[in-house]
Amino acid sequence: MVAETLSETLQFELSAETLNQIETWLEEKNLDSVVEFVRELHASDFADLIEKIDHTQRAELIRTARQFFTPEVFEYLSYALQETVARELDPKAVAQILSELDSDDALNIIAELEEKTRQRIMHELSATTRAEIEEGLAFPENSAGRLMQREVVAVPQFWTVGKTLDYLRAASGDELPEDYYAVFAIDALQRVSGRVPISRLLSTLRSVRLLDIMDQNVQRIPATMDQEEVAFLFRRYALVSTPVVDADERLLGVITVDDVVEVIDEEASEDILKLASVGGETTDATSGVWITAWHRFGWLFINLLTAIFASRVISLFSGSIEKTVALAALAPIVASMGGNTGTQTLAVAVRALATKELTMANAARVVFKEAIVGGINGAFFAVLLGMIAGWIYNDIALGIVIGLAMIINLISAGFLGAMIPIALTRFRFDPAVGSSVVLTTFTDCIGFFVFLGLASLFVVK
Repeated sequence: MVAETLSETLQFELSAETLNQIETWLEEKNLDSVVEFVRELHASDFADLIEKIDHTQRAELIRTARQFFTPEVFEYLSYALQETVARELDPKAVAQILSELDSDDALNIIAELEEKTRQRIMHELSATTRAEIEEGLAFPENSAGRLMQREVVAVPQFWTVGKTLDYLRAASGDELPEDYYAVFAIDALQRVSGRVPISRLLSTLRSVRLLDIMDQNVQRIPATMDQEEVAFLFRRYALVSTPVVDADERLLGVITVDDVVEVIDEEASEDILKLASVGGETTDATSGVWITAWHRFGWLFINLLTAIFASRVISLFSGSIEKTVALAALAPIVASMGGNTGTQTLAVAVRALATKELTMANAARVVFKEAIVGGINGAFFAVLLGMIAGWIYNDIALGIVIGLAMIINLISAGFLGAMIPIALTRFRFDPAVGSSVVLTTFTDCIGFFVFLGLASLFVVK
């Protein structure tokens, strides 16, 4: 009864009370209550429970509720947790789950597993499924070949509508994908001639040939194309599904919009984490303390080195700071405003590069625009901060100097916030990785150097 009451609260959101109760059951080895509770859950809610449970109790929950792991549960889990679940479950059980999934979903799951875990599961798969997965693994990581679904509806281009409909009705579930939006017409060499939307197929007379009603202007995606480029094409041309072809233009599979939505979500999450310099999926909220700490250590160490470099810039003006203590209080304000301005520009630039709104064609215009925006904001805050500093320290020259430093640093921040990701892209680096650390170093050093340098010339007596 308690488990039934708790399961009702999980329909929309897992509450802290529910989570604590389940963790208590696991601690007390009251596993029957855990099983009774999980039995009533939707696959999405079960996956949510696995993600939110304390990582020290996750393995126990997986083993206790292993009978409830279905293909749908696997699809709702993050890639990092799919590895955890696959490690805890029997390889035969995981192999059975993978065999019931669409080929693209099965490939996505097994591609993320450690080699040892992957081989154990592959050994339990049928020869057909194993061959499909091995073929998919041969494509580059994050490519269209990894993303595509191999179950595709393709018929000869000379067929009539009636023959096509009869084929679709007679075909078994193993021959066709679970959901499909169009029929692809192919020639004798298995090359895509065109596509016929299902709605058009159903509304056309049986005697009409596919050749007469198919769309010939089909966006064909090479199997080696990067998944980010695939997502861009779907967004630009409002695609619902499109064929994937090999180097000889032969049909290999199909990519559907639901796969692309996952890519967009994955890439957006990845970029957010990289902009914050915290790594990839292994640093998400489900990871353990030590794993998370280790993956954040690298960029924090680099940040320490850059901070030391910035401190050396300050030390160049130690004499001026000793004579005018106000400089020590005001310098961090200039650097901080520059860092925040640069970060705003950086976020916009990285996103624009990902969506191809920003390319080398309009890069100069965007960089110039961001520098101007930085200058406008710099001028406003220069007047505001200059008046405040001049009034507090009763020093007009100091107010003018910090105002000038603010303008220069915010112009530099706007320029660099756009320029750094563009430069990284130009040299084929991921613009999201490390950009924030590089940007902060520049804005801090420029801010300190300009403000303290000007102060040494015009303020310090």
